[in-house]
Amino acid sequence: MTQKNVVVIGAGVAGLTTAFLLSKRPGYKIVVAAKHMPGDYDIEYASPWAGANYMPVGVRGTQAAEWEKATWGPLENLARNHPDAGVHFQDCEIRTRSKDLGSATANWFSELLSPNPWFKDVVPNFRVIPREELGPGVDSATSFTSVCINTAIYLPWLVSQCLKNGVIFKRKVFQHILETTKPNVHPSGYVDLVINCTGLMASQLGGVEDKSVVPARGQIVVVRNDTGGKMFDVSGTDDADDEACYIMMRAAGGGTILGGSYQMRNWESQPDPNLAVRIMKRAIEMCPELTGGRKGIENLDIVRHAVGLRPVREGGTRVEKERIGNVWVVHNYGAGGAGYQSSYGCAQTAVNLAEEVFQKRAQL
Repeated sequence: MTQKNVVVIGAGVAGLTTAFLLSKRPGYKIVVAAKHMPGDYDIEYASPWAGANYMPVGVRGTQAAEWEKATWGPLENLARNHPDAGVHFQDCEIRTRSKDLGSATANWFSELLSPNPWFKDVVPNFRVIPREELGPGVDSATSFTSVCINTAIYLPWLVSQCLKNGVIFKRKVFQHILETTKPNVHPSGYVDLVINCTGLMASQLGGVEDKSVVPARGQIVVVRNDTGGKMFDVSGTDDADDEACYIMMRAAGGGTILGGSYQMRNWESQPDPNLAVRIMKRAIEMCPELTGGRKGIENLDIVRHAVGLRPVREGGTRVEKERIGNVWVVHNYGAGGAGYQSSYGCAQTAVNLAEEVFQKRAQL
């Protein structure tokens, strides 16, 4: 069997999941080459900052929804059978306020807020919460069993699975995508295929320069306080159109995430102290269990404030192949806030495209 030499650019959840799935196939020699690696915290590198959880936002009938549907099974398997991956089950409650209709947050969460979403037959224990159980200001709500991921454990876990399968990791910075074909990148000195998982940086990478990829700035507060094991999300806030209110508790001591914001085209890397105060106040109001019913954000035990930039691609995640120069490239970037919950679906599509490239090559 002829060796298939592949370079994956990017070591976020998209790049690592794609490399992991591809490394299970016979005949591949894979290098993951990236500027940032798990353990790094940089504003260009979105994956460590994510919550991260499974709250589907892909609209019914779209490819985005299919990718999310395909990702539930692998995440459920990790939560059930692989505690070392840092993924655990968590009850999730989604609250809708009619006055949020049309806001940036409500538009982002449109499918999630539906009383009859496509994923009701995918996730366990989906139910519409009776009106008499709703709190003040909430017009409807649903609940289901989700998962929450401790990114500080999960990203290194993905690296470890890749390493077991012979994947090589290298720190590299590329100005142009064709620089991946230089002899010093892949140990064979030759590259057959490049998989581009550069996220937000796809907007700047030469040969790609996809200007439809823009940041959606997310600010969070990580606290030690416990939610009683529940995850919450609401359709909007009274503070700003592009602010959000969600709470999730990461697996394995990863802390509780209080969010957030969805600020399009905002590249600011530093936390906004005023936004942080609003985030904490909203969280306590939505989930009094955080502070044992005591009012005041001083009752929150803060681990850190953080900002991440979701790589949103206007028009949706790009998973497709093209020829650039003399090399085939498979793209997998631009999932925005759905990076983890669509990761296996997107990665499997990318792997299938890679296989297509090599099958056509074998037929020549």
